Amino acid sequence: MASGSAEAFPTRVRALVLPGPWLSLIAPLLAVMRHLNRQLAYSDDTIERLTARDERLQRLRTVPSVGPVTAAAFVAPVDDVRRFRSAHQREADLGLGPRACRSGDTQRRGPITKAGPGRTRWLLIQVAVSILRRRPPEAEALRGGALRLVAPRGKPVAVVALARRRAGILDARLRAGTVFAPRRPAPPLAAAPLPTGATV
Repeated sequence: MASGSAEAFPTRVRALVLPGPWLSLIAPLLAVMRHLNRQLAYSDDTIERLTARDERLQRLRTVPSVGPVTAAAFVAPVDDVRRFRSAHQREADLGLGPRACRSGDTQRRGPITKAGPGRTRWLLIQVAVSILRRRPPEAEALRGGALRLVAPRGKPVAVVALARRRAGILDARLRAGTVFAPRRPAPPLAAAPLPTGATV
C-alpha cells in the first residue's frame, strides 16, 4: 500500500481486499486511529485560534517551516526582546551556541551548550530538519548553506547550524516587527562542532 497521511490511512486500509481474520484484528486499531485523528484535528484548530490573536506569532509564522507551536514556544519565555542585545545572545540563551573549551592558551569551540528551554531548542531543530527534507523554495538559500556543511562536518552539525540561524531570524522578526523576506544569497552558516553520535 502506498504511503499517505494519517487521516487517509484508515480509509486506504479498509479499501484493501483482506481476509476476514485480518479485518477483525485491524478494525479496533483503525477505530483508535480515527479517534486520535479527530482529537489531533481539534487540538490543531484550538492552537490555530489561540495563536491567530497574537500578531507576534503571525509574523514568526511567515518564516518557512515555523508553525504556531514553534512560534509560541519562541515567544513565551521572553518578556521583552530588548533583554538580549543581539540575536547571538538569544541563540546562546536557547542553548544553540557552542561551548567554549579552553586548555592553557588554546581555546576551541565544543558542542552546543544545550542551555535554556529544551523544548524550544528541540522545536527549532525540527524546523531545520523539515527545511532540509521538504525543501521549501523560500528557504532554499539557507538550505543550501546548511547542505554545504554536510560533507565536511556531518549532517548533525548542519542541522544545528540551520536551527541557530532560524533562531536568529525569528529574533530579528520580533525586534523589527516585520514578516520574513527571503534573501539571496544567504551568508555561510557558522558551524559549531558536534561530537559523533551526539543528540540535540
